[in-house]
Amino acid sequence: MIKKQSRNDARKARHARVRKNISGSAEIPRLNVFRSNSNIFAQIIDDNLGKTLVSASSIDKELKLENGGNVEAATKVGELIAKRAKKAKITKVVFDRGGYLYHGRVKALAEAARENGLEF
Repeated sequence: MIKKQSRNDARKARHARVRKNISGSAEIPRLNVFRSNSNIFAQIIDDNLGKTLVSASSIDKELKLENGGNVEAATKVGELIAKRAKKAKITKVVFDRGGYLYHGRVKALAEAARENGLEF
């Protein structure tokens, strides 16, 4: 009997393939995106130290969002991560889409971060 691989397992496999080639350093950290059904999360990570430098999510009280699982919320999170990165003196990052398609919420977050000063 053929068993179908779950969508999340397939995403994790794609993410692992991408992560073989992408890693963040102190000079150019990694902007990672995690998308759940109800929220979206972004972190800027220095992989050499294994530390999160900056993070933002649709759960943050600062954003006051009713629905964290839509494109508008992703845009606000992208703006917030870029603002916090500027404050931490981070301008260049490498984008890690986390195995998700560059479409919809992931694309909205990335474009909002770019418009607000992050380079990738």
